[in-house]
Amino acid sequence: MTISALSLPQPNAVASPKRSGLLALSLGSIGVVYGDIGTSPLYAFREAMLAAGDTSRETVLGVLSLILWALMVIVTVKYVVILLRADNQGEGGTLSLLALAQRAMGRRSALVLAMGLIGAALFYGDAAITPAISVLSAVEGLKLLTSRLDAYVLPITIAIIIALFLVQSRGTAAVASLFGPITLIWFAVMAVGGVVHVAADPAILAALNPAHAAGFLLSHGKIGLVVLGAVFLAVTGAEALYADLGHFGRRPIQLAWVCVALPALALNYLGQGVLVLASPETLQNPFFLMYPAWALLPVVALATMATIIASQAVITGAYSLTRQAIQLRLLPRLKIRHTSETQEGQIYLGSINALLLAGVLALVVGFGSSSALASAYGISVTGTMVVTAILALIVVHRHWGWPLWAATALMLPFLLIDLVFLGANMLKVLEGGYVPLAIAAFVVLVMATWLRGTAVLLQKEQDAEVPLDTILRQLDKASIAKVPGTAIYLTSSPETAPVALMHSLKHFKSLHDQNVILTIVTAPVPRVDLQDRVQMETINPRFRRVTLTFGYMEDPNVPQGLAKCREMGWKFDIMSTSFLLSRRTLKLASKSPLPGWQRRIFIFMARNAAGASDYFHIPAGRVVEIGTQVNL
Repeated sequence: MTISALSLPQPNAVASPKRSGLLALSLGSIGVVYGDIGTSPLYAFREAMLAAGDTSRETVLGVLSLILWALMVIVTVKYVVILLRADNQGEGGTLSLLALAQRAMGRRSALVLAMGLIGAALFYGDAAITPAISVLSAVEGLKLLTSRLDAYVLPITIAIIIALFLVQSRGTAAVASLFGPITLIWFAVMAVGGVVHVAADPAILAALNPAHAAGFLLSHGKIGLVVLGAVFLAVTGAEALYADLGHFGRRPIQLAWVCVALPALALNYLGQGVLVLASPETLQNPFFLMYPAWALLPVVALATMATIIASQAVITGAYSLTRQAIQLRLLPRLKIRHTSETQEGQIYLGSINALLLAGVLALVVGFGSSSALASAYGISVTGTMVVTAILALIVVHRHWGWPLWAATALMLPFLLIDLVFLGANMLKVLEGGYVPLAIAAFVVLVMATWLRGTAVLLQKEQDAEVPLDTILRQLDKASIAKVPGTAIYLTSSPETAPVALMHSLKHFKSLHDQNVILTIVTAPVPRVDLQDRVQMETINPRFRRVTLTFGYMEDPNVPQGLAKCREMGWKFDIMSTSFLLSRRTLKLASKSPLPGWQRRIFIFMARNAAGASDYFHIPAGRVVEIGTQVNL
């Protein structure tokens, strides 16, 4: 195979956006994409040096070299160069990669699905820890102003976090435009602080030589692994580059990294190294002590704003991931509220917001300091990166069409690096690393229970189903009263008679003048073209089948979808239409493929799921729900 045949594929995004648009998107990506990784200097170098145990020049150069090359290899090469091209119609992230891998394989693989579930679950652990450690590390800078503020660090952190989560319901559109400029100023301040110190000791640039990183690991044994786990704190947030691909596009994210984020981060870490070499006592908080006393309060204030922005990005990421999981049938329907009339991605999920707030506050109170929380940080991110590397290998081989040996040669080195970092972080399990693992295990349990429960429920319904054609033939022979108007029956199986239709015939002995069997399908792509949204088939003069297809990142708005039917010859009028839905009441059966505890969890989730009318935006005044009992 020629070299050109193994070239990286071009993504679906526009290749050459206008310069003004490119710069505007790049500025926006600085605030959203790089908010998390941009706050890592607050604690990453300090924790790595504390793990190393001494402040000799050899140790400082070794730790700095590990940090700088982690940024180069993991962030620059793996994410910026390779993974940003592995898009699913312009979208990135774990579930987008899962959907792309499943589609590339042509079938639903249990192993690939399991990998996707684990990757998504680990993100929730990261979403809980990031606001806690970021805001706490920023507010801790107040301790350097005066020791009298020590007692106020925790209350101030708690107040900021509560306020942050309370404003989520109002949406972030009004303040999102400030994210980019504020974070750009933050990167500039970090770079200036680094440059001043690097100028005082240019020999620190020797850390750019990877030999110092290799030498440190080879000479420090187990301590080297412990330090490696702390070094990984410098690249937490790298997944955001890929997850936010659909919001900004490949080139703006790449430009922001190469021109702003990477240089600022590298200079700041090098500056911290110079400071610790000159004054070892500054290791207590090398980031803030880089700046003169007169600048300390403004830098603490700016750091607090930067950490709030970083937290905001991961919170909204949790909302988006949850919506994707619901569309992919990995979670029950939850009430989703749109907070912007112009930005489709601006959504709010009250239940997720409440759970995250409780988790973040528990972490802040339970650990008490950013140093203690650092032990819990990293495992979820490294686990997600391992999953991403494995799914990317499948995509490169199956979707890009590379031979297996070439796909393995491309992704295996990154997978091995991720596994080494994961192993290093696993050493911190007993010190706090159990927290993200426990969160991820809980989310996997919930998703697996929902998947298995819905599969059992579907099988029960299929066993009791009657083919629609059979019912229609019987209707031709029976005397059924005709009711004016149109009835739409929602069903997951368009070939069989919906439960609501069967009960309507049984109890009312009548049918509407026009009847529609409606099926809603989620495609393994982020968005579906409008011309592919509707499929309509006329069965007989009174019955037709309609299938509405939505992407997993789209809002399944049924009335808007059905409006397209007018162009296909059906005069749809929602005010003369009744939507007949079946509402299941689940009861515990004496025998079931599911164990009792799992059935109870599934029934609890099903009872608390959002109603179909709310989720599909069907006007409540046009809905008729017919109850049915199912033993599970």
